[in-house]
Amino acid sequence: MDKHTDNFKRGLEVLAKIDPENYKDIVNSFESSVLPDLGTLAVEFNYGQIFSRPGLDLKSRLLATVAGLTALGNTEQLKFYINGALNVGWTEKEILEAMLQMLIYAGFPVALNTILTVANEVFSERREKNLLNKEEK
Repeated sequence: MDKHTDNFKRGLEVLAKIDPENYKDIVNSFESSVLPDLGTLAVEFNYGQIFSRPGLDLKSRLLATVAGLTALGNTEQLKFYINGALNVGWTEKEILEAMLQMLIYAGFPVALNTILTVANEVFSERREKNLLNKEEK
């Protein structure tokens, strides 16, 4: 697929805001996958078309994504988006409250898996790297 579309370029810009340190590695990781075009489509559609829409800022979209993935119990993608939410200004406490809110809709097993496992892992890793300030808690 052509990686020079406007949607792809816009998508890369969004990804760079979400994860400035790793976004290129994420995109490049698809090139050696069984379906390299999947990465291109993800960048173009998810980030170039949806995350780039007017009406919500990136910060709000990331919190909505964390909440949605929490409700779905999607622990694989959640780590990336919790980090992204922290990168754009959400605090640990705010993220945990949004995740806890999903308890109403998804139940305790999902909350236990996402909050006590994934969120705890992200926050611990960031503390080790000194990326999570005391004010963010």
